[in-house]
Amino acid sequence: MKLKGKHITLRAIEPEDIDVLYAWENDEENWAVSNTQTPFSRFVLEQYISTAHVDIYSAKQLRLMICDKENKAIGSIDLFDFDPNNMRAGIGILIADKTDRRKGYASEALTLLVNYCFEILNLHQVYCNITTDNESSILLFQKHGFQITGIKKQWIRSGSGYKDELLLQLIR
Repeated sequence: MKLKGKHITLRAIEPEDIDVLYAWENDEENWAVSNTQTPFSRFVLEQYISTAHVDIYSAKQLRLMICDKENKAIGSIDLFDFDPNNMRAGIGILIADKTDRRKGYASEALTLLVNYCFEILNLHQVYCNITTDNESSILLFQKHGFQITGIKKQWIRSGSGYKDELLLQLIR
């Protein structure tokens, strides 16, 4: 299985994930990194889950749940802005509970997803956007070969002003 690692598995979203997704999507601490500004209703999330089976070529996105050895969902990893013409997609990742961070789960999930992107989807490149103050995410992606290729000045508005955002790319 291409989406199974030593400590985690990436799997499709299931209807049973509604409660955990509802909690994660409505956690305001996650909004800064996900560019979210308003809460999600259960109805909207149920609609999203009901269409999550749609092929990536139609939906232009894919969300996979990151599950630990006990099959507990600890986070999610997304492909977004899937562009089959230019063979690229953006990647976003969340390890929801702070106690699950810094254990290598995000790194293993990123390895699995990048391999899936290059070997199965045959993408030419993947990229991510990270604010300059998110040092742990920058280091995570750089550890996996992503290179900083650009900076968007004062790109993200925050409570304390504006933040710069980095563009990191990994080209096959």
